Amino acid sequence: MLVAAAVCPCPPLLVPEVAAGAAPELDAARDACLDAVGVLAASRPDLLVVVGPGDDPSAGPHPAGAHGSFRGVGVDLGVTLGDAPRDAAAPDRPLPQSLTVGAWLLGRARWTGAPVEGFAVAESEAAPECAAAGHSLARRAERVAILVMGDGSACRTLKAPGYLDERAAAFDARATEALGSADLDALAALDAALARELKAAGRAPWQLLGGAARDAGLVGRLLYEDAPYGVGYTVAAWS
Repeated sequence: MLVAAAVCPCPPLLVPEVAAGAAPELDAARDACLDAVGVLAASRPDLLVVVGPGDDPSAGPHPAGAHGSFRGVGVDLGVTLGDAPRDAAAPDRPLPQSLTVGAWLLGRARWTGAPVEGFAVAESEAAPECAAAGHSLARRAERVAILVMGDGSACRTLKAPGYLDERAAAFDARATEALGSADLDALAALDAALARELKAAGRAPWQLLGGAARDAGLVGRLLYEDAPYGVGYTVAAWS
């Protein structure tokens, strides 16, 4: 069953080598993410699953030892998701960006608490399918923790990647309130079509988390919320 969860944003800019001169602007977000991962470690899980959005080719499970890279954003930096079992075949699919950032975050936190696996959920996945996937992941071990990587809307300002959309702030406020309070019904009610229009890639992973947490009795705590660069970033911990 699910014993803890952490919710973090997944922009490559979290990685200082990618952010370069802008790195200090996200120090508060990085610190909050490390605090959230600390909650996962304190729960003493048997398995940690890193969940994030992906496109259709990258959707589905990614085993321990899978590799990711930031070369696509101009930085020659690679990461590995956990430790591959001895004699395991090399994974044949690279990690999507969201899981690559998650793997980097675990490396920065020096994660050693439990074996690590990844799961990418297609951004087009409907809420019931996301919840069903979460329900299955929560039963992968007796004590499961989930690190959920996902951003809010990308339309909060004129300079945001998706330009300004007046609906974005309200969408992010609803999502942040639900994530900060572990409100499973509110997460399930997030509008997938609106999320797509607002470029909110976290919607599907968040709804997967909601499915995983059903009957787990977890309590949420909001650790960070802001919209640097016009993109909604939320950090929360559930335990």
